Amino acid sequence: MQIDFHHTATYVVARDAGFNHPEADIIAYASQYVDDATSSGTIYFDNRAVYNRISSAHKMLDKRNTEELANHCVWMPFHFLPGNSGLPAGQNPQGSFIDKIVCTPDSPIAKEMVRDAILEKHRPYGLHRLGITLHVYADSWAHQGFAGVMHKVNEVEQAVETDHSGIFSGGLTSLLRNILDQTIPPLGHARAQVFPDMPFLKWQYHNGQGQLIKRDNPADFLAACEQMCIAMRRYQLGDPAAEVSGLTATTSMQIQNMFTSIKLEDGEARHQKWLQAIRSGAFTVCGEVDIDDYFARGNDSWKADALGSSFDLPVYTWRENFMDSHWKHFHDAIQAHRLNIVYNLLPKYGICAA
Repeated sequence: MQIDFHHTATYVVARDAGFNHPEADIIAYASQYVDDATSSGTIYFDNRAVYNRISSAHKMLDKRNTEELANHCVWMPFHFLPGNSGLPAGQNPQGSFIDKIVCTPDSPIAKEMVRDAILEKHRPYGLHRLGITLHVYADSWAHQGFAGVMHKVNEVEQAVETDHSGIFSGGLTSLLRNILDQTIPPLGHARAQVFPDMPFLKWQYHNGQGQLIKRDNPADFLAACEQMCIAMRRYQLGDPAAEVSGLTATTSMQIQNMFTSIKLEDGEARHQKWLQAIRSGAFTVCGEVDIDDYFARGNDSWKADALGSSFDLPVYTWRENFMDSHWKHFHDAIQAHRLNIVYNLLPKYGICAA
């Protein structure tokens, strides 16, 4: 999934779940920032304070992607959550270890991840962790069938569009042939490029195990929104098992229309369409709201608010708002999230990830 889903669709779902604009804004920003927090290391301040951060993403051409430990610490906990083939703890799928770590939509592991974020809502970074959790949760639908390690299961062959939308000149197979470079590692859905991330696309392909995989992105993305809404309503109640409803019928219809009608290949272009729709009141639950654009970096970013507008400095000037800044809360939250996934949840399912 790309910025149109993780930022704006997440915002709309949060509003439908009952969060007000400032709360939904935090959840949505944190959800998208998972894809943009690519820097790690220690921040030094002029008052001798220090802050150590981790990254929640690597760029696809980052040399760290060739490092197995880096894959286990970034791709698996933040983008390709192992699904144990949808089986509960204590049960193993047939096959090898790879079958345990392939991403599976709404798996028991994913449900436990959501539960833990709800139980930790009292933390200062509670909303930020919820946004991070929802990013990973939603990706379990978009990234299903792929694994966050380099493996032949991630191969994509004979990909074809099945709804004949005509968005790709020459068809999906032609586009894949043009852009698919054999030097791209079979990591996650890198070999599939952005096809799992396009909300409007229906397609199919053969994976590295020779299996025919049929994908209906609009249906998968809407299912993710429905379950995200349920998770958010439970978060507000502080009860991960509460009996709650999902999306209202009106919001569900409006989201589905956005997914299927905006047939643009570029995720940022789709994002701008979503922002325009939100601001104009196209989503009944939001009204006309002046939602900000999303800036991962630059003067309007969370990072600038916490550290100042000059980045990559050897020493930063201490800012009094740093301890309560969104940037620090986000980085606190991704560390709490990764620790919980890698050291608490995955071992329960027999998965040793780091």
